[in-house]
Amino acid sequence: MSGFDSYRVRDRADVARWILIAAYVVLSGAFFRTQVIQHDKFQLKAETNRLRPIGLTPPRGAILDREGRIIAENVPGYSVKLLAPNRDSLLAVLARLRRYVAIDTSETPEILRRFAAARYQPVVVLGDAGFETVARLEEHRAVLPGLVIQSEPKRLYPAGKSVAHLVGYVSEVTESDLTAGRFPGAGLGSIVGKAGLEREYDDTLRGAEGVRYIEVNARGRLVREEASTASLPPTPGHPIRTTIDLDLQRYIDSIWPAGVRGAMVAMTPDGAVRALYSAPSYDPNEFVGGISTALWRSLNGDPSKPLLNRAMIGRYPPASPFKLAIAAMALRRGMISFDTRMPLPCTGGMQLGNRYFHCWKKEGHGNLDLVGAVAASCDVYFYQLGLKLGLEAILKDGVLMGFHDRSGIDLPSEQNPIYPSTVAYFDKLYGPRNWSPPATTLNFSIGQGENTQTLINMVRFYEGLAGNGESHEPFVVRPDPKAEAYSFGLSDAQLLGLRRALTAVAERGTASAIINATPGSKARVLQIAGKTGTAQNPHGLDHRWFIAMAPADHPELVVGGIMENVGLHDPLVVRNVYLALRRYVLGPDSAGTAGAVQISVPEDGAAVVVPSAGDIAGPPPDPDSAAAAQESRP
Repeated sequence: MSGFDSYRVRDRADVARWILIAAYVVLSGAFFRTQVIQHDKFQLKAETNRLRPIGLTPPRGAILDREGRIIAENVPGYSVKLLAPNRDSLLAVLARLRRYVAIDTSETPEILRRFAAARYQPVVVLGDAGFETVARLEEHRAVLPGLVIQSEPKRLYPAGKSVAHLVGYVSEVTESDLTAGRFPGAGLGSIVGKAGLEREYDDTLRGAEGVRYIEVNARGRLVREEASTASLPPTPGHPIRTTIDLDLQRYIDSIWPAGVRGAMVAMTPDGAVRALYSAPSYDPNEFVGGISTALWRSLNGDPSKPLLNRAMIGRYPPASPFKLAIAAMALRRGMISFDTRMPLPCTGGMQLGNRYFHCWKKEGHGNLDLVGAVAASCDVYFYQLGLKLGLEAILKDGVLMGFHDRSGIDLPSEQNPIYPSTVAYFDKLYGPRNWSPPATTLNFSIGQGENTQTLINMVRFYEGLAGNGESHEPFVVRPDPKAEAYSFGLSDAQLLGLRRALTAVAERGTASAIINATPGSKARVLQIAGKTGTAQNPHGLDHRWFIAMAPADHPELVVGGIMENVGLHDPLVVRNVYLALRRYVLGPDSAGTAGAVQISVPEDGAAVVVPSAGDIAGPPPDPDSAAAAQESRP
């Protein structure tokens, strides 16, 4: 029987027919799912091949001072970007771009790094282009394939370098930032805060990025910049209002002596920071749109370290301002009163074993009570008071007063102070038999030795003396509700007595000659209370401290300042702190101008000359070697 019988052909035809029907049904179902059910998905894929998303930078929230004055704001700006399918194409267009705008060749490696990190996305070439630059590029767009010009908000700091270390700066997020998870919600190309308030409150200030699209061809080249596809507008960041007094911040910058390194901090008795200044400074506006490689290297290579926030990162021996902590410890323990005199009068020094510990005044101060010892900053008095307390008590009470911990201010990168919590620290550092407890005690008694503090932490301590005897955590925007205050354990009478001792420093003690010689000091009298100090520096001239409060009877503000490597008799830190207090308490008309200063101080009568600055104090010296040649300063 033939295989081509009619009934066999019919059977095979039926099978083929059903196969075709099944195939048609399957294909129809697939087409229906693709064209109808998953229409949006595949349309998006198709559009993605044609459109490239471009992030829209959101306006950052404004930063305001306590009166609503602008510390940081946004102004219109432009960024210039290039979209290239590969590295060679990018370099070719970049070479053409240099014919019309100035682009340093040293920036090429950074541009290539950005290109490698964000393939198929426009790479930033100029982050802060002016209107003239944009107009010139638009004229030559035909010979610049892949040119993308985008209007976006630009950060502006009207006060410039006077607020640099306080406000910080913004910059493009890096791959390392994203890998470390430092900026949740940010992506490549996002602008984030890198220091100061911009960094601390970046999540509040940044906002959310928007999206727009540009059209490209199959090779990834730009076809047109304006696509019909709808874009997502950016969400602006939220503004923050700070406790800063911008007028005082600017004033401190205006009176700061040129070429001198140091810092100043102003704080109310409840911890609200009114000013935070560090010198030398930098202009945060130079970071907007991306800082040039040359400038970045210049700032980092500058021996004066302008990027260093000395108010929070610089650590210095607290010197004589720490004597108030020693006095507070002894008063708290009931060991002395304000009339207490030490067994040995000051004759210029004190013998301890085979070592002689000097007082800063070679001829001595004689027999003083506590108020007189604070006013004259007598080292011999505090040597004996420290021995009376003992090293263990000094360490224990110092920890309770907050010298072992950071101040907790709501700014990033604050440095930990160096303050041992127990004597085991010295055994571990030097060996159990290689250090002298009595010599170490004497060093601690006058703020030297293994005790280095930041300016913000010392001002925090004096803030407690100015208030109710509790040292509060400093804050620039808002206080931490969970932060606990350090209680000094002093009565109101004891606090008043310490403030009167500090008033004696300004009226007849180590700060009186400088304050009285400051122009305008007698025109409108302001009674202040403060403490001078000179910290020994093994790397050069000594550092000068002054921390004061005003008015002396009911303080409204505490101001602390330190100037590096200016020597024993430099008056400028005392003068600057006094002027800042006067401007804040009595108003702008009372503060006067910086002017030139030639002051004869009572210690030697020598005219003051401001020397050049040097390095920050290094690690604490060995207690034995330091004690052998101890010469503390007021």
